[in-house]
Amino acid sequence: MNLLRLLALAALAAMPAFAQQPAPAPSGAYVSDPAHTSLTWKIGHFGLSNYTARFTGIAAELAWNAENPAASTLTATIDPASVRTDFPFPEVEDFDGKIGKGGDFLAGQPIRFVSTAIAVTGPKTGKVTGDLTFRGQTHPAVLDVTFNGSMAEHPMEKAPKLGFSATATIRRSDWGLGIYLPVLSDDVTILIETEFAPPKKAVN
Repeated sequence: MNLLRLLALAALAAMPAFAQQPAPAPSGAYVSDPAHTSLTWKIGHFGLSNYTARFTGIAAELAWNAENPAASTLTATIDPASVRTDFPFPEVEDFDGKIGKGGDFLAGQPIRFVSTAIAVTGPKTGKVTGDLTFRGQTHPAVLDVTFNGSMAEHPMEKAPKLGFSATATIRRSDWGLGIYLPVLSDDVTILIETEFAPPKKAVN
Protein backbone atom coordinates (compact mmCIF):
# COMPACT_ATOMS: atom_id res chain seq x y z
CA MET A 1 0.00 0.00 0.00
CA ASN A 2 1.53 3.30 -1.05
CA LEU A 3 2.14 6.20 1.29
CA LEU A 4 -0.60 8.45 -0.15
CA ARG A 5 -3.23 5.77 0.39
CA LEU A 6 -2.03 5.19 3.95
CA LEU A 7 -2.28 8.91 4.68
CA ALA A 8 -5.77 9.08 3.20
CA LEU A 9 -6.97 6.14 5.31
CA ALA A 10 -5.42 7.65 8.41
CA ALA A 11 -7.16 10.99 7.74
CA LEU A 12 -10.52 9.25 7.32
CA ALA A 13 -10.06 7.30 10.52
CA ALA A 14 -9.20 10.46 12.40
CA MET A 15 -12.20 12.46 11.19
CA PRO A 16 -14.18 13.66 14.23
CA ALA A 17 -17.83 12.99 14.79
CA PHE A 18 -18.79 16.53 13.78
CA ALA A 19 -17.94 15.66 10.14
CA GLN A 20 -21.17 13.69 10.15
CA GLN A 21 -24.54 15.40 9.90
CA PRO A 22 -24.89 17.26 13.21
CA ALA A 23 -28.08 17.56 15.22
CA PRO A 24 -29.82 20.89 14.44
CA ALA A 25 -29.79 23.90 16.72
CA PRO A 26 -32.84 24.13 18.97
CA SER A 27 -35.39 26.94 19.12
CA GLY A 28 -34.44 29.90 21.25
CA ALA A 29 -32.84 33.33 21.41
CA TYR A 30 -29.72 33.90 19.33
CA VAL A 31 -27.46 36.86 18.54
CA SER A 32 -25.12 37.45 15.63
CA ASP A 33 -21.52 36.35 16.06
CA PRO A 34 -19.43 39.44 15.17
CA ALA A 35 -16.44 37.29 14.21
CA HIS A 36 -18.52 35.55 11.53
CA THR A 37 -20.86 38.31 10.37
CA SER A 38 -20.36 40.69 7.46
CA LEU A 39 -22.49 43.15 5.50
CA THR A 40 -21.15 44.37 2.18
CA TRP A 41 -22.96 46.73 -0.16
CA LYS A 42 -22.33 47.74 -3.74
CA ILE A 43 -23.57 50.51 -6.00
CA GLY A 44 -23.09 51.10 -9.72
CA HIS A 45 -20.41 53.71 -10.46
CA PHE A 46 -20.82 55.57 -13.79
CA GLY A 47 -21.80 52.27 -15.39
CA LEU A 48 -18.16 51.21 -15.21
CA SER A 49 -17.99 49.13 -12.03
CA ASN A 50 -19.70 48.42 -8.74
CA TYR A 51 -18.29 50.43 -5.85
CA THR A 52 -18.19 48.25 -2.74
CA ALA A 53 -18.02 49.04 0.97
CA ARG A 54 -19.00 47.39 4.25
CA PHE A 55 -20.26 47.98 7.76
CA THR A 56 -18.37 46.62 10.77
CA GLY A 57 -20.80 47.63 13.55
CA ILE A 58 -23.59 45.09 13.19
CA ALA A 59 -25.73 43.48 15.88
CA ALA A 60 -28.68 41.18 15.21
CA GLU A 61 -31.11 39.25 17.35
CA LEU A 62 -32.92 36.15 16.13
CA ALA A 63 -35.81 34.45 17.90
CA TRP A 64 -35.43 31.09 16.17
CA ASN A 65 -38.30 28.65 15.81
CA ALA A 66 -36.69 25.42 14.64
CA GLU A 67 -40.02 23.62 14.12
CA ASN A 68 -41.59 26.54 12.21
CA PRO A 69 -38.95 28.93 10.82
CA ALA A 70 -41.67 31.20 9.43
CA ALA A 71 -42.62 32.01 13.02
CA SER A 72 -39.11 33.30 13.78
CA THR A 73 -38.33 37.01 14.16
CA LEU A 74 -35.24 39.04 13.33
CA THR A 75 -34.00 42.46 14.40
CA ALA A 76 -30.73 44.02 13.22
CA THR A 77 -29.03 47.34 13.93
CA ILE A 78 -26.08 48.91 12.12
CA ASP A 79 -23.91 51.80 13.21
CA PRO A 80 -23.63 54.10 10.15
CA ALA A 81 -20.30 55.42 11.44
CA SER A 82 -18.89 51.90 11.07
CA VAL A 83 -18.88 52.14 7.27
CA ARG A 84 -15.55 51.15 5.74
CA THR A 85 -14.87 52.18 2.16
CA ASP A 86 -11.12 51.53 2.06
CA PHE A 87 -10.72 54.97 0.46
CA PRO A 88 -7.03 55.09 -0.51
CA PHE A 89 -6.35 58.75 0.26
CA PRO A 90 -7.35 59.40 3.91
CA GLU A 91 -5.01 62.39 4.06
CA VAL A 92 -7.15 64.06 1.39
CA GLU A 93 -10.61 63.26 2.73
CA ASP A 94 -12.28 61.35 5.55
CA PHE A 95 -14.47 59.49 3.07
CA ASP A 96 -15.82 57.03 5.67
CA GLY A 97 -16.91 59.93 7.85
CA LYS A 98 -18.54 61.62 4.87
CA ILE A 99 -20.60 58.53 3.97
CA GLY A 100 -21.51 57.59 7.54
CA LYS A 101 -22.16 61.00 9.08
CA GLY A 102 -22.67 63.47 6.22
CA GLY A 103 -26.13 64.95 5.81
CA ASP A 104 -26.24 64.05 2.11
CA PHE A 105 -25.53 60.41 2.91
CA LEU A 106 -26.35 58.35 6.05
CA ALA A 107 -26.43 61.43 8.30
CA GLY A 108 -25.13 59.50 11.31
CA GLN A 109 -28.61 58.11 11.98
CA PRO A 110 -29.09 54.51 13.16
CA ILE A 111 -29.87 51.83 10.59
CA ARG A 112 -32.37 49.24 11.74
CA PHE A 113 -34.20 46.28 10.21
CA VAL A 114 -37.18 44.66 11.96
CA SER A 115 -38.82 41.63 10.37
CA THR A 116 -42.55 41.70 9.79
CA ALA A 117 -43.00 38.38 7.93
CA ILE A 118 -40.96 35.33 6.99
CA ALA A 119 -41.89 33.07 4.09
CA VAL A 120 -40.22 29.71 3.58
CA THR A 121 -39.69 29.23 -0.17
CA GLY A 122 -37.71 25.99 -0.24
CA PRO A 123 -35.83 23.48 1.94
CA LYS A 124 -33.02 26.00 2.48
CA THR A 125 -34.45 29.31 1.23
CA GLY A 126 -36.83 32.00 2.40
CA LYS A 127 -37.82 35.63 2.17
CA VAL A 128 -37.69 37.91 5.19
CA THR A 129 -39.81 41.03 4.81
CA GLY A 130 -39.27 43.84 7.25
CA ASP A 131 -39.13 47.55 7.97
CA LEU A 132 -35.78 49.13 7.09
CA THR A 133 -34.98 52.46 8.71
CA PHE A 134 -32.15 54.80 7.81
CA ARG A 135 -31.84 58.57 7.41
CA GLY A 136 -34.88 58.72 9.70
CA GLN A 137 -37.17 57.11 7.13
CA THR A 138 -38.75 53.66 7.30
CA HIS A 139 -39.82 51.61 4.27
CA PRO A 140 -40.28 47.89 3.52
CA ALA A 141 -37.35 45.77 2.36
CA VAL A 142 -37.02 42.08 1.53
CA LEU A 143 -34.07 39.80 2.25
CA ASP A 144 -33.60 36.70 0.10
CA VAL A 145 -32.18 34.26 2.63
CA THR A 146 -30.36 30.96 2.34
CA PHE A 147 -30.27 28.79 5.46
CA ASN A 148 -26.80 27.26 5.37
CA GLY A 149 -27.36 24.95 8.30
CA SER A 150 -27.22 24.64 12.06
CA MET A 151 -25.80 22.46 14.78
CA ALA A 152 -26.86 21.80 18.33
CA GLU A 153 -23.25 21.97 19.46
CA HIS A 154 -20.50 23.64 17.49
CA PRO A 155 -17.41 21.39 17.73
CA MET A 156 -15.15 24.27 18.78
CA GLU A 157 -17.49 26.65 20.61
CA LYS A 158 -19.55 23.95 22.36
CA ALA A 159 -22.79 25.89 21.81
CA PRO A 160 -25.63 25.88 19.24
CA LYS A 161 -25.03 27.85 16.03
CA LEU A 162 -26.97 28.71 12.88
CA GLY A 163 -25.64 30.13 9.61
CA PHE A 164 -27.32 32.22 6.93
CA SER A 165 -26.49 34.06 3.72
CA ALA A 166 -28.76 36.83 2.45
CA THR A 167 -29.06 39.36 -0.35
CA ALA A 168 -31.29 42.36 -0.92
CA THR A 169 -31.63 45.17 -3.42
CA ILE A 170 -33.09 48.51 -2.38
CA ARG A 171 -33.62 51.82 -4.18
CA ARG A 172 -31.78 54.40 -2.13
CA SER A 173 -33.96 57.23 -3.43
CA ASP A 174 -36.90 55.67 -1.55
CA TRP A 175 -35.10 56.74 1.64
CA GLY A 176 -34.33 60.23 0.34
CA LEU A 177 -30.79 59.37 -0.69
CA GLY A 178 -30.82 60.66 -4.24
CA ILE A 179 -27.44 62.34 -4.41
CA TYR A 180 -25.46 61.82 -7.63
CA LEU A 181 -28.27 60.06 -9.48
CA PRO A 182 -27.97 58.64 -12.12
CA VAL A 183 -24.18 58.45 -12.33
CA LEU A 184 -24.35 56.45 -9.12
CA SER A 185 -27.07 53.83 -9.48
CA ASP A 186 -30.31 54.04 -7.54
CA ASP A 187 -30.15 50.33 -6.79
CA VAL A 188 -27.94 49.26 -3.90
CA THR A 189 -27.16 45.56 -3.54
CA ILE A 190 -26.63 44.22 -0.02
CA LEU A 191 -24.73 40.98 0.70
CA ILE A 192 -24.90 39.44 4.18
CA GLU A 193 -23.10 36.48 5.73
CA THR A 194 -23.81 35.67 9.36
CA GLU A 195 -23.71 33.08 12.10
CA PHE A 196 -25.89 33.17 15.20
CA ALA A 197 -25.17 31.79 18.67
CA PRO A 198 -26.95 32.03 22.05
CA PRO A 199 -26.22 35.26 23.95
CA LYS A 200 -23.28 34.92 26.27
CA LYS A 201 -24.16 35.05 29.95
CA ALA A 202 -22.91 38.09 31.82
CA VAL A 203 -20.08 37.43 34.24
CA ASN A 204 -20.52 39.06 37.64
